[in-house]
Amino acid sequence: MKIAVDAMGGDYAPKEIVEGVELARDAYPDIEFLLFGLTDQIQKYLKNDTRIDVKQADEVIEMGDEPVKAVRSKKHSSMVLAATAVKEGQADAFFSAGNTGAILASGLFIIGRIKGIDRPGLATTLPVVSTDTDQKNFVMLDVGANADTKVLNMYQYALLGKYYAANVMNVANPKIGLLNNGTEADKGDMDHRKVHDLLAADQDLQFIGNVESRELLNGAADVVVTDGFTGNAVLKSIEGTALSMLHLIKGSILSGGMTSKLGAAMLKGTFGEIAKSMDYSQYGGAVLMGVKAPVVKTHGSTKAPTVKNTIGQIKQMIDSKLIPDLNDYLTGHADQLQEIKETIKNGK
Repeated sequence: MKIAVDAMGGDYAPKEIVEGVELARDAYPDIEFLLFGLTDQIQKYLKNDTRIDVKQADEVIEMGDEPVKAVRSKKHSSMVLAATAVKEGQADAFFSAGNTGAILASGLFIIGRIKGIDRPGLATTLPVVSTDTDQKNFVMLDVGANADTKVLNMYQYALLGKYYAANVMNVANPKIGLLNNGTEADKGDMDHRKVHDLLAADQDLQFIGNVESRELLNGAADVVVTDGFTGNAVLKSIEGTALSMLHLIKGSILSGGMTSKLGAAMLKGTFGEIAKSMDYSQYGGAVLMGVKAPVVKTHGSTKAPTVKNTIGQIKQMIDSKLIPDLNDYLTGHADQLQEIKETIKNGK
């Protein structure tokens, strides 16, 4: 198993990327790594090159670069070369913490779409914090690959999410919900109503109907389907609220006098568990679902432990044969999918 890594992508690259890869190398003896980047900078942080092959890349796609233009013009960048290695069969998956738009463009234009998927979506795993369920997390997509999402795209996200939850999260017959502004079937705009009806009519899906954003962290569904604009806004809202709440608790303790500080000391373990449960980094990165190989990105601020966790996530995707299984499903249901396309096209 080989993973192509953009070693120059991210706010703390290449140091944290290299250190994270070494952590993953030590944890997973069946993985080899191709690290693309400025060799002299990578070598400064590489302590042991066992199963790590460093490849020179003369260019770097910066966070502020225009994504599509950068991918097309910087042919010798670490990101483009890593994606090309996957396309050419030299590696099984592509990982980067760099420019999100450029990662998506690399996955789409270099690695390519799975036949039958019109527009790949970005999926991320989020925690379930409710104590009333045994469910630990859920997957939501699209969370930012497409700002303008059509009815067909959201229907296909349900299929992609189902396979990710079943193959990677090991959820048998995952519950699928459509993010909306109410739980009733007639809620939302016309596109969301059409998506609702399509999902409800698909006997291969365990569709539970509309779900509201306030119920997401309570385990409303195993897979939450949404458009890219809404998904990205909800994701950032969840992350921002979690950070704000932790800061609020800390600030209240520090300003509450000795009694508050003594109480906090007694509850230190509890606070630690709360912080851990809300730490999205432990779940790995966001996956571009709908392309021919695993393409996974993490936050630009990613540190070594998150890199290691994300590599574990990629390993599970490859081990579970997620992409081949999804390919088989789409091939076997080609006629049904084409019929749905015609139904949407004709406005039925």
